[in-house]
Amino acid sequence: MKSTTDVSTITSASFEELVREMIVRLGEDPRREGLERTPDRVHRALVQLTKGYKEDAEAILRGALFSVSYDEMVIVKDIEMFSLCEHHLLPFFGKVHVAYIPNGKVIGLSKLPRLVEVFARRLQVQERLTTQIAETIQNAIEPQGVGVVIEARHLCMMMRGVEKQHSAAVTSSMLGCFRDCKETREEFLSLIRQRANGV
Repeated sequence: MKSTTDVSTITSASFEELVREMIVRLGEDPRREGLERTPDRVHRALVQLTKGYKEDAEAILRGALFSVSYDEMVIVKDIEMFSLCEHHLLPFFGKVHVAYIPNGKVIGLSKLPRLVEVFARRLQVQERLTTQIAETIQNAIEPQGVGVVIEARHLCMMMRGVEKQHSAAVTSSMLGCFRDCKETREEFLSLIRQRANGV
């Protein structure tokens, strides 16, 4: 789904003028050497960091669906994620763990990180990001169940406010058998806790 207010709909000149105004209001001189090109850099950075508004998550998955008889858990864990908090426009970042149990169809493995990227590259809250990933997979292949866990650090907590440097937020979305079956859920959580060396 595309937003009607994504930053690319604002002309480059007007966007850069907004950034110059912000620099002035912060007490700086936008004509200073180090800040002269900052409005253009900020504009280009935000277009890249919010490119998910222009991408169709469901279409990405539809292009890589395969019929299989496999019905065991599929997990892609430790997917790197970077996003922008919609409350302060500060980054949050961490790892996404995705699992599902197929019901006749699987998704090409490389598409799961792509799916994460589509929703992460928007102004977000971690809770919504988690459910969007899970619900999109559920809608695309109607598996027996889907589980998504995100562990993230938020610069709005680390740099401002409570300024807690080592806190992490953990969110989950469990659908189908991941919600209804304790054993399935615990298997998923156990597997994503394992390190690369198996401990």
